[in-house]
Amino acid sequence: MKYIVRIAEAVLAALFANIFLLGHIILLSRIVWLGLGLLLMTLFVVMNIVPCYANWKLQSPRLRNNADGCELLEIFLISAGISVVFNVYWWLKVLPAESPWVWTACVGSAVCCILIEAVVFWNGMIRIYITSVQLGLKWRIIGALCGMIPVVNLIVLGIMIGIVRKEVRVENNKLLMDKERASQKLCRTKYPVLLVHGVFFRDSKNFNYWGRIPAELEANGATLYYGNHGSAASVADSARELDARIRQIVRETGCGKVNIIAHSKGGLDCRYALSELGTHPFVASLTTINTPHRGCRFADYLLTKIPENRQQAIAGAYNRTLRRLGEPSADFMAAVRDLTEEACLRRNEVLKDAPEVYGRSVGSKLRHPSGGRFPLNFSCRFVKNFDESNDGLVGAASFAWGEDYQFVQAEGKRGISHGDMIDLNRENFDGFDVREFYVRMISGLRERGL
Repeated sequence: MKYIVRIAEAVLAALFANIFLLGHIILLSRIVWLGLGLLLMTLFVVMNIVPCYANWKLQSPRLRNNADGCELLEIFLISAGISVVFNVYWWLKVLPAESPWVWTACVGSAVCCILIEAVVFWNGMIRIYITSVQLGLKWRIIGALCGMIPVVNLIVLGIMIGIVRKEVRVENNKLLMDKERASQKLCRTKYPVLLVHGVFFRDSKNFNYWGRIPAELEANGATLYYGNHGSAASVADSARELDARIRQIVRETGCGKVNIIAHSKGGLDCRYALSELGTHPFVASLTTINTPHRGCRFADYLLTKIPENRQQAIAGAYNRTLRRLGEPSADFMAAVRDLTEEACLRRNEVLKDAPEVYGRSVGSKLRHPSGGRFPLNFSCRFVKNFDESNDGLVGAASFAWGEDYQFVQAEGKRGISHGDMIDLNRENFDGFDVREFYVRMISGLRERGL
C-alpha cells in the first residue's frame, strides 16, 4: 500500500509539473484547466507537507523528518523520470512545427516542470541534510559536489536515501525496544555511574564525549555523572581531579560509591586514584574501555620521531588554547609522556588493585584502516607497524586488565576503532551496536548488585 501511495504521489507531482503542456495537448477549456490546476496544486502542497501519513507512527519528530525526506526524494526520482520521458516525447513530436506559440508553450512548460520538481527535491534534501545523523559530513559533501554531474548525482542520491532509510529503521526499532523494556530499568544500578573521558577531550554540554550512549543508559534507568576533569595532564594530576570529583559526588548525594566507566587514558587516571590516593572505598567497580594499560607505542613513536622543538610548539599552542577555554593546568606533554610504554610499565609495578573494587576491561580493533573514520583510519596504518592489531591508536595487547577482559569485534572487515567504543562519530554500522553494548555492560553491574 505504501508503494502504491508513493507512485500515486509521484504521478500527481508529474501531472502538476506538466500542467501547462497537458492543457495544450488535451485542449482543456480555461475554466477546466484552472480548476484542475488548483486541485493539483492543493494536493501538491499537502504532499510536500505530509508525504506519507504512515511516518507519523515513527517514535520521534527527527525520524519522521528523515523518513519524509526520503519519501520526497523517491517521489522526485519517479516524477522527474515521468516528466523527462513525457517532455522528450512531446518535443520530438512538435519538433517539425514552425509555430512560435508551440515552441513558447514547450519552453514555458519545461521551465515550470523544472521549478516544480525542484520544490520536491529540495524539500526532501533539506529535510535529510538537517535531520540525518548517519549521512555525516562525508556524504553531505559528496552529495553537494556530485549534485551537478549527470548519472553520478542519481547514484549518489540513491545511496543517500538508502543510508537515511536504514537510519530510520535502526533508530526507530531502538526507541521501540527502549519503550517496551522501560519498566525493567536494566541500567538502574545500586551505585551511580561515573563516565570518565580520555585525553585531549573535555566533558561538554554542547558535544558529549560519549555520543548517544548516555541518553540510551538514562532511558534504561541509569543515574550518570561525569568526571569533569581536565583534557590533558599527567596521570597523577588527572587522578587527583577525579579523586576530588568522586568524593564530591559521594558527599553530595550520599550514594556511598560509584561505578566508573573510563575510556582510554581515563582508565589509567582512575587506577592511579584507587591505588595511590585512597579513592577505592568510594568505588564499587572500574571498567576500562580501550585503555593502554601497557602503554601506547604510538605515543613513543611521536616522541621519538617528531623533533623536540616541534613538540614544544604543538604543546604550547594546545596549552594556550585550553587556558583560554578555562583550563589553566593543561599540560600536553605530560599527558603524552604518561602514555608511553615505558611510563605505563613502570607505573604498573607500583599500582596495586583494590580487591574490594570489581575491575574489568574492554578492548577492540580495527580490522582494516579504511574501516574507521578520520583520523583513526590514517593513524591505524602507522600503529600497525609496531603494534599489529590496534584500534587506530592503541595496540590490542595493551587493553587487558582486571578480573574480566572482553575483546569485542564487529562482523565484516570494518572492525571497531578507539572512537567507535565511545560512539564518538554517532555512527551505526553492522555487527556492533555500541549503545546496546553499554546497556548490557551496565546491566551486568546491576546483576552483580553494584
